Order: sequence, then C-alpha cells, then structure tokens
Amino acid sequence: MKVLIAFGIVLVPVLMLIVDRFWYVGRLVFNGAAYVAFVTFGFIIASAIHTILRDHEVFMTSIHGIFLNPWFLVTGAYIGWYTLFRVLVATTTEGNLHRKST
Repeated sequence: MKVLIAFGIVLVPVLMLIVDRFWYVGRLVFNGAAYVAFVTFGFIIASAIHTILRDHEVFMTSIHGIFLNPWFLVTGAYIGWYTLFRVLVATTTEGNLHRKST
C-alpha cells in the first residue's frame, strides 16, 4: 500500500502537468477543483474545531476524529497533488525563462 501511495504522490502531479500542457481547459478544471477542495477542507476543519470547542471536548481523540471523514481525506489528497503540480509548473516555467534570458 505504501508503494501505491508513493507512486500516486509522484505520478498524479506529473500527469496533471502533462494534461495542463496539452489541454488548456485542464488548467481551469484543476484550479476550480482546487478551489472547491480548499473551501471544503477549510469548512470541515472549522466546523470540527467549532464543535469540539462548543462541547468543551478538548481531547486529542476528539480532534483526531476528523481523519475519519472521507471528504477531509479526499480534499486533503487533492490539495497535496495540486500543490505538487503547481510546484512542477513553477519549476518548468522558471527553467524555460532562465534558458530564454541567456
């Protein structure tokens, strides 16, 4: 399972970069999905913390219960992939700019 996770961390952002290069709408789709993921992720975190503080349940097990929410896990995974994808975009863009300036 760990090998599958490692391959996913490496391959999904690379595939996103390839899609971004050859399909212009892909950039819009990835950015829109990232926006939805960030909003959903933030809402889940804020509502979980609000519930814990409201109920005065300041136990580690209460806050870690957020990891059982599948939407939290899915949006967090996409945010991770999207962040790595944006790093790849920045890296390839900076490399192209550097070569053109010399």
